[in-house]
Amino acid sequence: MEDKNERTKLTERLFSSEDNNLPLLAKDIISNAGVAIYIVHNSQFVYVSELYQKLTGYAEKELIGEYSLKNIHPDDRDKVRKQAIKCLKKESFEPYEYRYIRKDNEIRYILETVAPIIHKGERATLGSFMDITERKIIEEKYRNILENIQEGYFEVDLEGNFTFFNNAVSRVLGYSREELMGMNNRQYTPDKDSARKVFQAYHHVYETGEPLNAVGWHIITKQGAKRYIEGSISLLKDSQGKPIGFRGITHDVTERKVAEEALRQSEEKYRNILENIQEAYFEVDLAGNFIFFNDSLCRITGGTREELMGANYTRFSDPATSKNVFLAFNKIFKTGEATEGFDWLIIRKDGSKKYIEASASLNKDASGKPIGFRGVIRDITERKRIEQELNHMATHDALTGLPNRLMFSQLLDHAIQSAQRNKKHLAVFFIDLDRFKIINDSLGHEAGDTLLKEMALRFKQSLRTVDIIGRLGGDEFTILVEDFNDLKQVEFLAKKILNTVMQPIALMGEECRVTASIGISVFPKDGLDEQSLMKNADIAMYFAKSEGKNNFQFYSENIRSMSNERLTIETNLRHAMERNEFYLDYQAKLDLQTRAITGVEALLRWNNPYLGLVAPTQFIPIAEETGMIIPIGRWVIKTACMQNVAWQKQGLPPVCMSVNLSLRQLMYENFAEDVKTILNETRMASELLELEITESTVMHNPKRLVPILSKLKKMGIRMAIDDFGTGYSSLAQIKNFPINTLKVDRSFIRNLPQDTDNKAITEAVIFMGKSLKLKVVAEGVETREQAKFLKDQICDEMQGFYFSKPIGPDGFADLLRENSVSGTDPGRQ
Repeated sequence: MEDKNERTKLTERLFSSEDNNLPLLAKDIISNAGVAIYIVHNSQFVYVSELYQKLTGYAEKELIGEYSLKNIHPDDRDKVRKQAIKCLKKESFEPYEYRYIRKDNEIRYILETVAPIIHKGERATLGSFMDITERKIIEEKYRNILENIQEGYFEVDLEGNFTFFNNAVSRVLGYSREELMGMNNRQYTPDKDSARKVFQAYHHVYETGEPLNAVGWHIITKQGAKRYIEGSISLLKDSQGKPIGFRGITHDVTERKVAEEALRQSEEKYRNILENIQEAYFEVDLAGNFIFFNDSLCRITGGTREELMGANYTRFSDPATSKNVFLAFNKIFKTGEATEGFDWLIIRKDGSKKYIEASASLNKDASGKPIGFRGVIRDITERKRIEQELNHMATHDALTGLPNRLMFSQLLDHAIQSAQRNKKHLAVFFIDLDRFKIINDSLGHEAGDTLLKEMALRFKQSLRTVDIIGRLGGDEFTILVEDFNDLKQVEFLAKKILNTVMQPIALMGEECRVTASIGISVFPKDGLDEQSLMKNADIAMYFAKSEGKNNFQFYSENIRSMSNERLTIETNLRHAMERNEFYLDYQAKLDLQTRAITGVEALLRWNNPYLGLVAPTQFIPIAEETGMIIPIGRWVIKTACMQNVAWQKQGLPPVCMSVNLSLRQLMYENFAEDVKTILNETRMASELLELEITESTVMHNPKRLVPILSKLKKMGIRMAIDDFGTGYSSLAQIKNFPINTLKVDRSFIRNLPQDTDNKAITEAVIFMGKSLKLKVVAEGVETREQAKFLKDQICDEMQGFYFSKPIGPDGFADLLRENSVSGTDPGRQ
């Protein structure tokens, strides 16, 4: 209770509006959290995180001020309301589940935790939840399997209280599900010996971590009948590998026990009973040859009585388990004690396999001399299949079937131990798919899942059979590479993976391409344990992503240093806007024929008091990756429009304001509406706004982007393709894009007109633009010779240091004023 009170106090401080510093920390925590966050005051939302909006389908403006229980399933509202009351009274902070109705009317299952906080001096509720619908679907699938098997399946906590069971358990014990839930095993064991036996079985499994097979004990049903059950018990762990209880599969073997007792009383009666029980009964001599058995053994093995009589048990045994059977018989012979049970894999006559569980004892003649062994076996093939599925589910990713984080970590641990013993190297690949989130958001989760499964298949096909691939979650994969001679083999594999990833894939009727960023750490140079190797491969992956993506990087101390620098930039970037650290510079565009300034490009700058001036190439990729580019980009457009209107109010001639856009901004669902709102608020004419996108951006997904660009153009906004010539577009494709302007990339202007290749490319781009009736602008013009060449080619406008460097708003106003009066001679600035 003291820990909960401390947690409550910390939560209240984090979200209290009375502390000016802590709310920033809270926002930072929220933006990095993997769960959706909200705050409710007086039953109304006062805050919702971006992830909350994404999971529910509602925008922030649709939620703020709304009744907090409005979209909760009607059958679950009372439960959620009571939980909120307990939270405000500080009585409970335990997670709970309910159903949420999204904006698109899809019902999702939610796991939620709430805590009381102080909001503007009054009590409020802080909630955090995650979508567990996929987990519920998987759980329901296996629940249906368990409910339809003959065996009883149960799960208990560490105290022995039922937490889950199927109908077979309820049927055997005679209790209803409501009566049985939470019941302790001591309540249905008839005596201390049975209770002790169950306790010892649980204790053994807990201490060793190994499953226990053929455990048997007596139970008392609700009706007072005494039954005998047998089963297997194994340890139940949570996702972190921590023991949380036990699970088992049981069956009622009372009839078998009765049969065994009858065996002692009457041989004839015993034989009649044996032929009518489902379990197989057998007797073998000391050499292991069958001398007696019932029909059930024939059914299990697939052999006839003639084929089985006198045959050795090894004839129907898997070679790997024949030794286990021999050891069991040998132990019985030496000790004279019966065995509770051992697994036995049978190879049937038709070649199929069956798992059986056997209990055996020593068979003696009338004088007490051992003459062989006798026992009972039962078919547990279905139980084994279920156990294997459950174990696979705990250690493998449900979507791709690959080892999950837990399994991969264990395999890596074993590989490290082997490498240490044999003094060998191993490599860990940390792979992140570039632009996966964009595809997932734009085409939907079904397309995202298809992409992940296809990538998993491609990875497998690229690897050797000895290499291990796992999926950590999301779009992150890991690969363990052992047994290589030098790093050139590792480099070759990395290049092979990059090449296979970037091959096109059809998703929802569209051809899409993704790339990958790979980080590689090598044992023992980059780490001696699983955590170090994984962490350093992750660091190298982020460096690969920052270097332009679609590449791989080996970990080094230099990369670690740069990773720390990136983290510093990201941390400061999250607060840059609220601290007014951003500003815009403006670079003029000059009409090459009239020498009049006709346009200007707004360029984002960041001056941080700690880092100083941060280059756009350093912080803009981070802003795009983290999603911060959305609010930053909105600020840039609004600030640029406000400045353009301000220049006009000073009596300066109107110019077209150009602003750069990223792919992530364009894919943002409310982008067009945001731009429309900004134009209305600033009262700037839409035809004075030009939005620039790179050629590679528009070629990423033309079918998806062209409708967005068309919508913007219909609003009167001009559209330009920046860095033209560096991508893969053709004349046929360009003519279908709703654009007004082509900007020739500065790399082609460099060394003009001496560089014949650049000269030919530039002439071709200008000719293409003119043939499509597009305005052509040359970037990066730095010399008089370049300007003259472009003018001779009838290029429309130029932009570059030859005329003007990027300057502040006042400097540009002076430049525009001077140019509008007399015309500015290029080369003065």
